[in-house]
Amino acid sequence: MIGAEVLPQLCVLATVAGVATGVVMVLFRFALEGAAWLLRGQDSESFDGLSAEWRLLMPLAAALLLGIVMTRIGAESQRLGVVHVMERLARHEGRMPWRPALYQFVGTVVALTAGLSGGREGPAVHLGAAACGWLGRWLRLPPNGLRTLLACGAAAAIGASFNTPLAGVVFAMEVILMEYTIVGFLPVILATVTATVVHRWALGGASVFALPEIGMNSLLEVPYILIAGVIVGSVGACFIALVKVTARFQAWPFWARAGLAGAITGVAALATPAVLGVGYDTVNEALLGDLGWAALLVILLAKTIASAVCVGAGLPVGVIGPVLVMGALLGGLLGGVGQALAPNHASESGLYVMLGMAAMMAAVLQAPLAALTAVLELTANPSVILPAMLIIVVAMLTVSHLFKRRSVLLETLLQAGVRYPPER
Repeated sequence: MIGAEVLPQLCVLATVAGVATGVVMVLFRFALEGAAWLLRGQDSESFDGLSAEWRLLMPLAAALLLGIVMTRIGAESQRLGVVHVMERLARHEGRMPWRPALYQFVGTVVALTAGLSGGREGPAVHLGAAACGWLGRWLRLPPNGLRTLLACGAAAAIGASFNTPLAGVVFAMEVILMEYTIVGFLPVILATVTATVVHRWALGGASVFALPEIGMNSLLEVPYILIAGVIVGSVGACFIALVKVTARFQAWPFWARAGLAGAITGVAALATPAVLGVGYDTVNEALLGDLGWAALLVILLAKTIASAVCVGAGLPVGVIGPVLVMGALLGGLLGGVGQALAPNHASESGLYVMLGMAAMMAAVLQAPLAALTAVLELTANPSVILPAMLIIVVAMLTVSHLFKRRSVLLETLLQAGVRYPPER
């Protein structure tokens, strides 16, 4: 067993793990950008200018290719992302095999480059945890030491890929470990800081989103924020339900499920190319108020459906990115409604975009502190804290008590017969 008496050694090991995770994240990001330029001649976030035929056929072809390959590798290697890390902690004491990590790396690059709707942070968590897990097994750490090292990898991956070190730490403690301890906290912090430094050194430290200082105009908005929390929570519950419904098609061959997800994504992309890929460029447009009501609504519906079926089908994409995009789009709609109802009191729509991101992430992942810190670090705007705390609580209560839903990760694990968190 590893206890507080060996905390200094564990911190040194966490620093090494952070370096390893940071290097993996840099390679992962280079692969995503390089593949996008080779296939489309654009960066990984840009899908504008593609013809209707490309928008339809590209995600469909990629989904079928991934489905055929992953059908051949067997069911044990088909579960990827954050769910895979949690399953290995629950059933295998944190031992991470190398094949699923390889499939995750290559599969995510193919999926996101071709425009399948999903995020890169979930796959990053898998890769970071795998890198740290291999290090722990090489050093023959006991199960609780290996568990801490996997949390280091997960936190470091979130911190590096999002450029949000604090959110990475909270995510690992709140979602992966589901507990806060000093022995776990300090190594996770060191690993996250180290990985973020490596990533910033290689790729720069610019925030994913940038916005001028925006605050709540009036306390009269508080009742409206409460209503907005219920709406965001309701949409989040619908997303979880759609993921769960898609995941029930386990009797289908994997290639058939993947092909269906690719076809739905392609059809959705015919309505709007913004549904393709992660969608952070769409979030920036919403923050700046460049999208009208109709565009916000169409993209929200298309992104929600396409992301849910891609995640539910088991394609190698993450759920965090789409959740943030959905929250931003819904927040933009709510902000526009607020300005129409009370133009003299309502805040700018950009504030509601940030609130929607925080509330949707908290509701779908059931991770309130991780969502709050992530949005704070992503937007570099402390004015969002007070209203974000309020809308997060309401959205989470709506999902967990009104709709009786657990987080999308726990719902997926439950369908696979995995009890989480595991007994110590």
